[in-house]
Amino acid sequence: MVHNADAFDPAFRSELTRLLTWRRDVRHFLGRPLPEGALARLVGLAALAPSVGLSQPWRFVSVEAPERRAAIRAEFARCNAEALAAEPRERQALYARLKLEGLDQAPVHLAVFADPSTPQGHGLGRRTMPEALAYSVVMAVHTLWLAARAEGIGMGWVSILDPARVAAVLDVPDAWQFIGYLCLGYPADEHEVPELERRGWERRARQTLLSR
Repeated sequence: MVHNADAFDPAFRSELTRLLTWRRDVRHFLGRPLPEGALARLVGLAALAPSVGLSQPWRFVSVEAPERRAAIRAEFARCNAEALAAEPRERQALYARLKLEGLDQAPVHLAVFADPSTPQGHGLGRRTMPEALAYSVVMAVHTLWLAARAEGIGMGWVSILDPARVAAVLDVPDAWQFIGYLCLGYPADEHEVPELERRGWERRARQTLLSR
């Protein structure tokens, strides 16, 4: 079916704006599991994201083994302690009050990697900007995020991890580049204002459009 520019009516665009507004980096989860097949369905939707040269370089790893989850949790604790120590003294108390992960509550843990060795796409668009492969994976993560939110499922992106250690814990191919560690589950609460803004860490900046 071919869609033209008028295919999506104002009601749909209004709902899309609401989805974008309520897309949140969730850190507090309820314990109940996702419905059967939900994760596979969401990953399938993520694969609809654009990718350079149609390379589809994303690699999703569902982390289910308790010992691997425990190792990731320990790695987060180590990196988080280093991050706390690196903060200016006047911000350390605020940083310490932030809950920066949902590893203990989220029923689903998903590690996401980019595969720079993939032959798919035949290298198109990567000669001058090889980092476009990683950008493509980030697009897939964002697509997953929106698809999950549309089903009432929250997602948190844990970035306070050492990529090499995560790759070692999960025993993935050496060529894979770690992009992010995602926690998925039903949110324990809902807020229109991001948590970091509510807690006084930062405010959302007003965006400006430059002309040249």
